Amino acid sequence: MEIRIEWSELSERQLKDIFDYYSVEASTRIARKIVNRIVDRVSILENNPFAGPKEELLSNYPEEYRYLVESNYKIIYWKKEDIVTIASVFDYRQNPEKIIKI
Repeated sequence: MEIRIEWSELSERQLKDIFDYYSVEASTRIARKIVNRIVDRVSILENNPFAGPKEELLSNYPEEYRYLVESNYKIIYWKKEDIVTIASVFDYRQNPEKIIKI
C-alpha cells in the first residue's frame, strides 16, 4: 500500500508564513532552506507513517495525532487508510497549549 501525503490548508498557510517571515528576517535562501527541511522531514512518512510519537495534547480527538520535529517546528499529522494528512506546522517555542486551539 502506497502512502500519500496531503497538506491541510492550515499547514500550507503556515509553511508560507514561515517562508515569508524568514525571507524578511534572514533571506530568501534561508527561508527556502527551512521550508525544504520541513518538507523533506515529512517525506519519511511515505515509508513509515507511524514514525512520530503520539501528540498527547491532542489525545481527546478521534484522529490519532502524531508529530515529527524539524528544527523549531513540530509537524503534526494523522493517518487514515493510505493518506497521511499534515494538520499543522507548529513553532514549539510557543505556548504548547496553543496547539489545542489549532
